[in-house]
Amino acid sequence: MTTTTTTTTGARRGLAATLLSRRGAVYLTAPAPLPVTSSPDSLAGITLLEADLLERGFLLSNGLRQALTRHTDTQLAVTGRALLADIDAALGADRDHTPLFRSFPASTPTDTLALYVDRVLSVLLQTPEQPCVLCSSNATVHAVAPCAHLVCTSCFDGADLSACPICQRHIDADDPFLRPHHHRPTAGAHRALPDRLRILTHGGDLADRTADATAELTVLLSRTGALSPQDTDDLATLLDAAGDRTDLQWLPETIPGRETKARVLAWLLDEPTHYPTVLPAVTARLTTATDILRLEAVRSGGDAGLVTLTRFTAIPRPLRRALLQALDQLDVTLAAEDMRRHTQAWKHLAERLHPFEYATRYPQAALAIAALRKTTLTDDLLSRTLKATARRVPAASTNRPKVALALWSSRVETALAEADVARALPLLAQRPGELLRRLDHVLRTAGDDHAQRVLDALEYAAPRVAPAVVLSALGEIRTRTRKGTKRVFFPKGGNARAHIAADERAPLPGAVVDRAVSILTGEILRRAGRLTPVDTAVIDAGLDGVIAPFAERTASRALVTLPRGSELPLPDGRTVRLFLHWMESADSGTTDLDLSAAMFSDAWEHIGTCDYTRLRFAGSAAVHSGDLQSAPAPRGANEYVDLDLDQLAAAGVRYLVAAVFSYNNVPFDQLAEAFAGFMARDEDGNTGAVFDPRKVEQRFDLTGQARASVPLLIDVQGRTMRWLDIVRGVTGTHHAVHRHAHDLANLGEGLTGLFTSGARVGLGELATWQATARATNVVIRHLDGSTTAYQRRPEETTADFAARVGTPHADQHVDLDVTDVHLAYLLRGDLTLAAGSEAYALHPAGLDARQVRLLGASDLISALIPH
Repeated sequence: MTTTTTTTTGARRGLAATLLSRRGAVYLTAPAPLPVTSSPDSLAGITLLEADLLERGFLLSNGLRQALTRHTDTQLAVTGRALLADIDAALGADRDHTPLFRSFPASTPTDTLALYVDRVLSVLLQTPEQPCVLCSSNATVHAVAPCAHLVCTSCFDGADLSACPICQRHIDADDPFLRPHHHRPTAGAHRALPDRLRILTHGGDLADRTADATAELTVLLSRTGALSPQDTDDLATLLDAAGDRTDLQWLPETIPGRETKARVLAWLLDEPTHYPTVLPAVTARLTTATDILRLEAVRSGGDAGLVTLTRFTAIPRPLRRALLQALDQLDVTLAAEDMRRHTQAWKHLAERLHPFEYATRYPQAALAIAALRKTTLTDDLLSRTLKATARRVPAASTNRPKVALALWSSRVETALAEADVARALPLLAQRPGELLRRLDHVLRTAGDDHAQRVLDALEYAAPRVAPAVVLSALGEIRTRTRKGTKRVFFPKGGNARAHIAADERAPLPGAVVDRAVSILTGEILRRAGRLTPVDTAVIDAGLDGVIAPFAERTASRALVTLPRGSELPLPDGRTVRLFLHWMESADSGTTDLDLSAAMFSDAWEHIGTCDYTRLRFAGSAAVHSGDLQSAPAPRGANEYVDLDLDQLAAAGVRYLVAAVFSYNNVPFDQLAEAFAGFMARDEDGNTGAVFDPRKVEQRFDLTGQARASVPLLIDVQGRTMRWLDIVRGVTGTHHAVHRHAHDLANLGEGLTGLFTSGARVGLGELATWQATARATNVVIRHLDGSTTAYQRRPEETTADFAARVGTPHADQHVDLDVTDVHLAYLLRGDLTLAAGSEAYALHPAGLDARQVRLLGASDLISALIPH
């Protein structure tokens, strides 16, 4: 087996790790031509591998186990080591996870203030060769390395601490102060399998791996929205494995995701010797001026989302001419409009394109850039060429000293500002997506007099709009019959930020909202009805808490791909253990990250914290592992917070917000690595390993320029976890969670209100719409294991069928054990599906990607792309 093992957070994972994550498949080298007789050592090795995998929350399928028995001992050893290394990297188990107090949580001090006072007294008053200022013991004070703080071995237990007790920074591993630590016995502890348990399948040999990489590449190329950072990394890996710059049969004619297209085309252009082959394919797919800008941004190592300015690199002459030709073939007015959206970036790119050198060959490209630059017209050759070109463009004007183009956006903004809906609607009809994005604004502007005209325009526009825009408009508009209190915005940027403001909009009339919802829902059902029909579809009711993905560009790289805003029951267990690991780099210097928890009441009143300023809350309801203040390589540093939900509820806590702060304001992306997550622990918190990879339910990277991350919110009384994946803008240093309590309460309340209001379409809703449009029978699996079946009735429309599913008006029972299911939307892939079926599963469990087409949440949206 050949593999590239991920070893550092943020590093792009290799092909084996990519397919392991995306398909749950392990690929083996072809066995020897002659049958290999499994030796006792080989069988024992497979058993040991199974045990190691189980310790990490994975199982071998029978097919994979049988395939391993046909390999030699050497092949088995290589395969097992590589597989475990990739899994450990995904879980974060490949790092040291020793907390400050090595016997955490039992040894976490009750009195945080007393600990602080002892530290201060020691650093201020302690002198060498003198009795300890705390206990007066002689010959117990030693300087630890490398910080040289004077530490009393009687007052501070070197068998429990992993760092200097004074400055709480790591000290040399061989320092005598760090006495051997004896781990607590774990015998008899009950250790349940994690919810994310996955059964690994045999993907085939290396040739099968290439074919499967091509299939996964095709999936990513079909996505309509911006890819998540993890999918972006996987795209690069899959392109290197399955893409071919000399044979472009794998390249689709249309790549709907604009940022994805830029990355693919930039990859094609990475080797100039292939320009004769790839340039025609590249220019044929550049359909807007922004496509060209994105392409050059990616080629220059910049941001495909164009959020940050790029320092453009030199463009080879053949590529420069090809890009100018592609720009010249566009409608010059639309090109100029696109350029206005990214004025500075286009001005910088124009310096590399030299458009005026080719003004006679590519006159429309030169005119668009001249309008952007507001080029002054004189009587030279360039000016005469621009004037001649402008005379052929109705929207152009050269009466003034500078080139000017009448822009669509200016006309729309003017019409809406003047409340002239009759003038705005024909303009918005030219760009249907803009009508849906501004639907609420246009309806408020229209009032009762023109609402029907807006709805008629909506009915015309909806079939021409990307599915994510339709779903976003639907979620927003259906909540507008009631007066809101807060609005939540997710500005486009390199990090997932949330801006919350008071909602000052007046409600819309119920009849108008109902009609708009009917149009948009009907469009979704119509598109779903074009997909392959099936007889029986199954939907897990637990998906109702999962949100359809949005703003994936800023999603964290995570072990479990959970869309932002989703709420799920917490796994069974006595405690939830939050964890944080980070390691400094040469650029970051000494860095102190702090794992924290803020507790709130039903009314979002702040009632307590658990962080470095308060290591315990309500006894052992929340316990912190201690504040490490440095994370030198190669060990890094770790912090934990144990949460006993029963004790928290008894202490009056309703909501708990988890947060990670950079105490000294070092951005996460300057660190060599940083990740966090949580485990569900079903044994006593004082037993078992501090970091148990088997119990890791979620692990995610801390990246970007952010200094504060708010990953999740726990409803203590409801025993649910809501995945937020938000960063907060903070300034200065000395961050502590109690200083941000008001901000966290506002964030938690606002996001909870948003995601429970219906303003975001749920994945369960989307599954219901797709299932009822495609299937004759729809079966709902409830959390208690029971099922409810619905059969499309004669003359029942898809809309009526969709409205009935989930209601008490059910039909006869369907036995899933004997029914062929070809379409499923599941929390866990624990259902037997027919070969060739399609399935979305938050936790794929035992679904075999070679038998079932595994869908991501984004694929459910991309399937609804308009014709």
